[in-house]
Amino acid sequence: MASNPDTKRILVVDIGGSNIKLIATGVENRIKIPSDPDLTAKRLVKQVREATADWDYDVISLGAPCACKNNRPVKEPHNLGTGWIDFDFEAAFGKPTKVINDATMQAIGCYQGGTMLFLGFGTGLGTTLIKNGTAVPLEAGHLPYRKKQSFEDYVGKDGQAHLGQEKWNKHALRIIKILRHAFNADDVVLGGGNAKVIENITENTRCVTNHAAFDGGFRMWEADW
Repeated sequence: MASNPDTKRILVVDIGGSNIKLIATGVENRIKIPSDPDLTAKRLVKQVREATADWDYDVISLGAPCACKNNRPVKEPHNLGTGWIDFDFEAAFGKPTKVINDATMQAIGCYQGGTMLFLGFGTGLGTTLIKNGTAVPLEAGHLPYRKKQSFEDYVGKDGQAHLGQEKWNKHALRIIKILRHAFNADDVVLGGGNAKVIENITENTRCVTNHAAFDGGFRMWEADW
């Protein structure tokens, strides 16, 4: 587990379309609680507070599955409920809180230098570029791809169920190639729950587990981020 130079005890909240994953400084085992299409920001705070009632933490890192700016969501999550836009998580939790896109938090956790493109294959398709230590959250998953559908429509959870594994894998590889060239990435990192089932990935492409999101959450309170 990453250490923090200021010895802050950090709670990391990784919000996905299927589950909310939680861990904190000094806690060995993460907690996972279900999310759903009706999950609101207010209900999320209540569930997190209840699930972590026995944990001690000073600050919070929160990865939300939507565009964020100035520590607040600026769009409603595509796969969750409403009430997220401009929600003040810091006031709701009563602790210093950093709020960023969930793919960006995971990208920070696995960054090793240079120009890295992170692609999160989960309920949707999360995208983040990090160049020379500067994280640039993207919304590339919603760009048009084929037949009036987006990249995310093809390689998200619904696309996988509709296409079947073989066709889904073909489109996943194609989309990885398109986005690699579009962003001129030296290093492409695949994360999210479905990264592990992508077959025949090319060189300069690596997979990480969802623990990268926790690593990113701890890293967010270091001076460089």
